[in-house]
Amino acid sequence: MALYELTSDTNFDCPVMVSALTGWVDAGSSASLAATHIAGSAPVVATFDSDALFDYRSNRPVLDIVGGVMKEVAWPHITIRAASLGEHRIALLSGSEPDFRWQAFASAVVELAGVLGVKLHVSLGAVPAAVPHTLPPPVHATASEGAVLHENARLLPGPLRVPSAAISIVDQALDRSGISTVGFFAQVPHYVNAPYYEGTVALLGQLGAQLGVDVPLGELPTQVAEQRTQLDDVVAGQSEVQEYVRRLETMAAQEDLPSGEELAAEIQRFFSQQGGQGPLEGGGEGRT
Repeated sequence: MALYELTSDTNFDCPVMVSALTGWVDAGSSASLAATHIAGSAPVVATFDSDALFDYRSNRPVLDIVGGVMKEVAWPHITIRAASLGEHRIALLSGSEPDFRWQAFASAVVELAGVLGVKLHVSLGAVPAAVPHTLPPPVHATASEGAVLHENARLLPGPLRVPSAAISIVDQALDRSGISTVGFFAQVPHYVNAPYYEGTVALLGQLGAQLGVDVPLGELPTQVAEQRTQLDDVVAGQSEVQEYVRRLETMAAQEDLPSGEELAAEIQRFFSQQGGQGPLEGGGEGRT
């Protein structure tokens, strides 16, 4: 049984596919918010079989109950929309990271990419990192070949060994099929427990640079400014947190990025000093 269904008979020519899934590499919801921003009211051209891809016990549907009456169920889903950025037609792959059948899912995306005429795949992601909210979030890149990236992109340093995300399996499958691939991954402050809008803006900036277009940001700059003010206010009331943020600023200025083990130790030390408190709230409904 096919994992996807085309929902339109119209022939769409989308030379660029942009992918962002909630889950493992979506810290601060920065990547999924970027996908939502790009999508707007763009029509859905393909849907994936949720029953085949999701474990509903770990990725539960949301049930709306109104006046004691069960009304609607919102299922985890993955779709492809036909969107636009400047003169570029975009096949936008978004939704929840699947629980099952990652390789079959990747093969289905490759097949759909062929149907849609995709020539370039751009994946968006975000990871928690020892970076301060007072500075623009760094964005590192991956690529099937360096020549594909725009000239100001910063390649992800390595070698690295990390748990994979489903979007990375898709990326590799597309690369093997002959489609050029790049990925942009924003580093967002690990201490912010909220959607991180500046991470979204950073990713949209990299996507725009890759495609040679100015991505309209709409209300995002206002949301960034409001969140920055909220975070500054929270930090101002906690001397230990102020010291921690200053230390992160110093490391960033010196480009003294900690290793994974050092980051884990630093996070543990920071929260132990806070008496077990959780990450700072900076507005929004929480990290996914």
